[in-house]
Amino acid sequence: MKNGKSSSVVINLDGQDVEVPAGINLVEAASLHGTEVPHYCYHPKLSVAGNCRMCLVEMGTPMRDRATGEAILDEHGKQKIGWIPKPVIGCGTNVSQGMHVKTSSPMVKDSREGIMEFLLVNHPLDCPICDQAGECRLQEFATDYGRGYSRYVERKNVKPKRTRLGPRVTLDDERCILCSRCIRFCQEVVDDDVLGFVDRGSFSTLTCFPGKELSNNYSLNTVDLCPVGALTSTDFRFKMRVWFLKESSSICTESSAGSNITVSSREGVIHRITPRRNDEVNDSWMSDSGRELYKNVTSEDRLMKAKVDQEECTLSHAIETVKDTVDGKKLGIVGSCHSSLEEQFLLNKLAKITKAKKFLRGHFGEDDGILVSSDRTPNLRGSLVSGFSSRYPTDNLESLSKSLDKNELDVLLVIGEDLLASGIDLNQLNGVTLIFAGTHQNETSKLAKILIPTLTSFEKTGCFINRNFRVQSFKQAIPGPAGLLPDLQILSALIKSLEKDGIHRPDLSSIWKEMGKSSGSPLKGISFSDVPEDGLLIDGSKWSHLEFVEKKALNYTPARKAQKSK
Repeated sequence: MKNGKSSSVVINLDGQDVEVPAGINLVEAASLHGTEVPHYCYHPKLSVAGNCRMCLVEMGTPMRDRATGEAILDEHGKQKIGWIPKPVIGCGTNVSQGMHVKTSSPMVKDSREGIMEFLLVNHPLDCPICDQAGECRLQEFATDYGRGYSRYVERKNVKPKRTRLGPRVTLDDERCILCSRCIRFCQEVVDDDVLGFVDRGSFSTLTCFPGKELSNNYSLNTVDLCPVGALTSTDFRFKMRVWFLKESSSICTESSAGSNITVSSREGVIHRITPRRNDEVNDSWMSDSGRELYKNVTSEDRLMKAKVDQEECTLSHAIETVKDTVDGKKLGIVGSCHSSLEEQFLLNKLAKITKAKKFLRGHFGEDDGILVSSDRTPNLRGSLVSGFSSRYPTDNLESLSKSLDKNELDVLLVIGEDLLASGIDLNQLNGVTLIFAGTHQNETSKLAKILIPTLTSFEKTGCFINRNFRVQSFKQAIPGPAGLLPDLQILSALIKSLEKDGIHRPDLSSIWKEMGKSSGSPLKGISFSDVPEDGLLIDGSKWSHLEFVEKKALNYTPARKAQKSK
C-alpha cells in the first residue's frame, strides 16, 4: 500500500487474471506476463502518439448500474464485462482494476493484418540491402502478424533514398512508416525541435524544418529508435550485417555519466557502438561523441610496442626495467581517472609498497544536462573508493609541479596523462626519469625512458564508478594487440617484483576480495560477480564533505526527463 492506494491491480489478460503495477501502460503490462502487443510508434521513454495503430486490442470493463452503482451480473452470477465495440490502441491505455483485455481475438488479428497491409503498401522490397535487416520490427511483425500477401497491385510511390538530415544521419524516405519516434525524441529529450512531417497521405515525408538540420550530439539515437530502416547511421551505412556482429556490454568512457553501451564487433574489429537500456543511468540513450570512441582503438597514435630508451623491446623486459629504475628512488605516481576501479586499487597498492607520492588530474568541461557531464572521465569516483585519492582532483597537476620544484622526485610513473598538457613545464622534468604506461602517444610518452603500452576499455574487463556512485562493469569486447597484457597483469607483476615475499594474483575476484578488506570500504562483502547488469549503487556519503566539481542537479534521470516533457 502507498498513500492508501494499492500499488498493483488485477486485470484479465486473454482470459487469465494477472497482477500488474497500477496505472502501467497496457503494452508494458502485457509484456510483463509474456504477451507481446506489437507496436511501432510506442516507446517507453517517449510520450504516446498513437500513430501506427499496430497495438490495437479489445478492451472491456466490469459493468455497473448507472443509477445504483451495483454490479450487473450475468445468468451465472458473474459480473458482466462491457466490451468496447471497436478495438482500442494499447499504447494509449493505462491499466485499471478489473480491466479485461484480448490481444489475440479474431477482431484483433484482422485489425493487425489490415494495419500491416497498409504499412507495406508503399514500402520498398529492399530488405536484402537494408541496414535494418536482422533487427527490423517491420520484418518481424510482417511475419508474425501480417497476412503473408498483399492485395495492392498498383505502383508504389517513389521517394528519395539518400536524404541528408544531418552530418551523421541519412534518411531513406521510402522506408519511413511515420511513427514519429524521432520527432518526439528531439522534442522531449534533447529539446531540439528540428524534425517534422510535411505533405499528406501516402506522400507524407519526414524532413527538417527550413534552415535547420539534425546535428545535435544525440542525433544517432533517432537511428536506434527507428523501428524500420528509414533512419540510418551515415558512418555505419552498408558496412556490416548485424547478424555477423558479436555484442558485448560495456560503459561509455566519455564522461562520468557512465552510459551503458553495447559494443558490436566482428573478428576483433569494432563496427559500431549503441546504447544499452538502463533506467537508472541513461534510459535508452547515449551521445554521438561517445559512439566515436571506438575509433581510438585503431588510431595512428596508438602505442603498440614496449620501449626502453626509445628502443623497442619485449614487454617483460620493460616491466623488469621499471623494477630496477624505481628501486630505492623517490617515486611519484600520476594516476588516471580513465583507469578501472581495480587498476586504481593496484596502483594505490604499488604506491604504498614504494612509498610513492600520488597525483591525480581531473578533466572537465561543460555539462550538457543530459549524458555528457562536466567530469569528462569515467572513474574519478573510483579513485576515491580505491583509496588512490582522498579528494576530488583539479584540472591540472599543480601539486606535482610543486613537488618537482622542491626536487622531491627522482622517478615518475605516469598512467596515460600528458604532463606537459597538465601544467608541468618541460624544464621541471630535468633530472627526472619518466615511465609512461598508456594506450596512445603524447608528449610525455615521447620523453619517457620506459614505455609500456596498455589496453583500451574495449580490450579488457573491469568496473567504473559513475557520478552517482554506481559501480558498473564493462566486459572485454575485442582482443588487445598481439604481445600486450591487461593493465592488471602489468601492475600485478610490478607489485610482485617490488614486494618482498609478495604474491599477488591479478584476477578480478582476488582483487575485489582484497578491496573489500579496506577499512570503511563501501565494497565490503561485494565481489565482482555481484555487480548486476544495471550496476550497483554504493554509499558515497563518505566523500560528501569534499568539494564537488560537478553540478549534481544536472544528473539525467527518467524522472527528470518526464518532468521536462510535461
